[in-house]
Amino acid sequence: QVQLVESGGGSVQAGGSLRLACVASGITVGSGLSAGTNALGWFRQVPTKAREGVAAIYLRDGTAYYADSVKGRFAISQDRGTNTVYLQMNNLKPEDTAVYYCAAGTVIFSIDPFRVKSYSYWGQGAQVTVSS
Repeated sequence: QVQLVESGGGSVQAGGSLRLACVASGITVGSGLSAGTNALGWFRQVPTKAREGVAAIYLRDGTAYYADSVKGRFAISQDRGTNTVYLQMNNLKPEDTAVYYCAAGTVIFSIDPFRVKSYSYWGQGAQVTVSS
């Protein structure tokens, strides 16, 4: 059974940094295909808006994909030793405020790395609040 547990959310002022962690069980970070998944992604959601993909990583080789809104500020990485995927968030802006979710699934990156329906497993979410 695949389980994803996020941690590291919190409150920060604009320009600050936070690092989210997603500990995965039931899949192997850094492997080509594990439990029917090939990717881990980070999504965020605010009330009244659809869930938005911000970063995704191809588990086999660590290739990363980013939404335009976070390019140059966010970095996704994986640690095989701890089976954890991280999202380092720098130069945070108030518009980054959201609940952030870790997700795992089978993704066709060449088509859409952030297709929500491609992700079968989701964590419980972590609140990130950025004040101006």
